[in-house]
Formats: sequence, structure tokens, C-alpha cells
Amino acid sequence: MPSTVSDVNAVIERLWPLSGAETWDAPGLLSGSPSAPVARIHLAVDAVGEVVDEAIGVGADLLLVHHPLLLRGVTSIAEDRYKGSVLAKLIRADCALIAAHTNADVVETGTSAAIASRLGLLDSQPISAGEIASRGIGRVGRLGEPTTLGRLARELADILPPTASGVRVSGEFDRPIDTVALCGGAGDSLLSEPAVLGADVYITSDLRHHPASEARENARISGGPALIDISHWASEWLWLDTAADELGEALPGVVVTVSELRTDPWDFTVVQ
Repeated sequence: MPSTVSDVNAVIERLWPLSGAETWDAPGLLSGSPSAPVARIHLAVDAVGEVVDEAIGVGADLLLVHHPLLLRGVTSIAEDRYKGSVLAKLIRADCALIAAHTNADVVETGTSAAIASRLGLLDSQPISAGEIASRGIGRVGRLGEPTTLGRLARELADILPPTASGVRVSGEFDRPIDTVALCGGAGDSLLSEPAVLGADVYITSDLRHHPASEARENARISGGPALIDISHWASEWLWLDTAADELGEALPGVVVTVSELRTDPWDFTVVQ
């Protein structure tokens, strides 16, 4: 028998348990009939218009995204608005929508672990562990070979898909780097975590002015990590290939594809 949306959702919840999601999060089945058949799944970070068109174009029966479309409350899903427009397209195309967000961040093969793996971090552990010691937010570990801050930033630029914002760095170019803390997506809430403060560098996304400035000044007085700020979308896009492999193994009769579309919101940068 062909897999159904309900079958796929059960696999998703086994791979990325909802119990691991933050209380404010909204992962899970967002639209679609649980009994609808699924022969093809398409993966992306964001359920934006172009991604939805792409999913429908490749004949996907289910779109799995990282960021929940309905994370914040809405009062209208009229089709002259973004969320209403994409939901209407998906429903008309019989393409279900499921999100795996913070529940996919915390697992051993989640978003932060994907970056740690690409950097070759050794003895990688969560920055903030959950009930299961190997699961939690972020990752911290040692590089296989020490490097410099500048070289590490260059390596990240090569690993990540290109974006207009590129890779931003706070710290001396030749600063020695051995221990790396990182968090895919927005991670300035972890700046005061002991594992971050004890690392040589902290890699994350969406670093705001005040938290980054405070961390920089504190590091000058009492020590602390250099900072590398990368694109939110790019940091989480790396996880999609791992997720596709895991879904493909669990659902051998289903075709799983990954979107190559850049859904980072920035188009270009003017360098001064």
C-alpha cells in the first residue's frame, strides 16, 4: 500500500519527536488530509511562494519545511496575502504541508549537528542539553586541526550556500581557533552559556547589535569567543540533505527531493 500523509507524519515525529520542540514552536502537520497518498516529498527551509510553486511543479504530495508557516497567529488566510496564497496553492494541488522546526534542531543529526559535521568537529555535544544528554540546542566541539579565525570563516563561506550577507566576523583574523561552539538559526540567546563562553569562537545567525556588542566587550575584559554571523537560511539549509536521507531510508517507496532555491531574504549588499 502507498504511504499516506499520516504515515509520513508518523515517521517525521519518530525522527524528530515533537517532545523536543520549544513550547513557543508550532511544528507538525499544518495542512492536508492525513489519508492522502504520498509518493513524493519535497524539502525546503521556508514555505515561501517560489518553494511552493517548485514543490507543486515537481509533483510533490507533501512539502516538509523547517520553518512553520503558522508560527505566529493570523486573522486571515485570504489569497491576497502571503500565507493565504501559499496555503491555497498547496490545498488545490493536494500537497500537504508539515514543519519540523526546533524538534529537528535538537536531535543528534539536526541543524546544528549538520554544521558541526561539515566542520569535522570532534567530541561534539549540545551547548544546552535536554533530557537526553546527546540532544539539545547547538553544538560545541574541537576542530580536527587548529586553525585561525580568518581561515575558519573562509571554510564556512565554502561550506555554506552563497548569500548576499556572506560571513561576518568579530575578532582578529589570525586569532587561534581550536574549540568551536555553534547554533544553526538564531542563537544569540546562547551567548552567555558556559559552553559558548569557553569556546574560541561562536558561530550562529541573526546576531543583533546589542547582544553582539556586549559579548565582544565582555570578551575583551574577561575572555570569551570570537563571533561569526552566518545566514539563517544557509545555516539550516545544510540539514536538508541529512533529513532527506533519513526520510528516504524510512520510506523506501517514496521519492524525496531537496529544494535548491535560495530563500534567504536579502538580495545584494553594498560594501562600503
